[in-house]
Amino acid sequence: MTIHIGAKNKEIAETVLMPGDPLRAKWAAERFLTGVKQINNVRGMQGFTGKWKKNKVTFHGSGMGMSSLSIYVNELIKTYKVKTLIRIGSAGGMQKKVKIRDIILAMTATSISTPSSSIFKELNFSPSADFDLLSKAYEASKGKKRPVHVGGIYSSDTFYDERKDLNKEMKRHGVLAVEMETAELYNLALRYKCRALSILTISDHLLTGKALSSDDRETSFSEMVEIALEAAFS
Repeated sequence: MTIHIGAKNKEIAETVLMPGDPLRAKWAAERFLTGVKQINNVRGMQGFTGKWKKNKVTFHGSGMGMSSLSIYVNELIKTYKVKTLIRIGSAGGMQKKVKIRDIILAMTATSISTPSSSIFKELNFSPSADFDLLSKAYEASKGKKRPVHVGGIYSSDTFYDERKDLNKEMKRHGVLAVEMETAELYNLALRYKCRALSILTISDHLLTGKALSSDDRETSFSEMVEIALEAAFS
């Protein structure tokens, strides 16, 4: 048990899939796992553990932003000895070839700052995904209905970002999408020698203005979860 996670040590699996929205964690656990048990509800941040094809899995919310994710990932790694963390979240498309509901496998994550910035000081550290997980996710994505893109994304501290010049540079340098958590997830996984990957579904688009409803964001990301589970246990 930690300050933010009320689970007992053995109630959390070595593999944790992390949506930002705790209600998405509940939806995914009920949809994909058997023998589901709720193992956390501290501050409304829900977590659930069950079995997927005989493999023990935990779905646990991370909240919005790198600061929130950092709290949960630190506690999951240090106290619960989690070895594999896969973010399953939404993102905003930044390239014409990336469409609503497309899936992104985040190879790298650019950021202006993260909770780890004070450690790196003047160093522009480049956090990246675990290559084994990335490769397995790419293989698992073959034959899926939704197009899958592999490349760099941008993790932003600011949801209501008014830096049009910055967005322009992200697009010009091939950044596929923007979200708010991945860079710190990769920082922590690399620091503590764990495996991490972000698998993202495009829920809105910076170029077209199109967007999914909040209900669609919560419950319609099945293929992303399937890819994550297959990658984790293949």
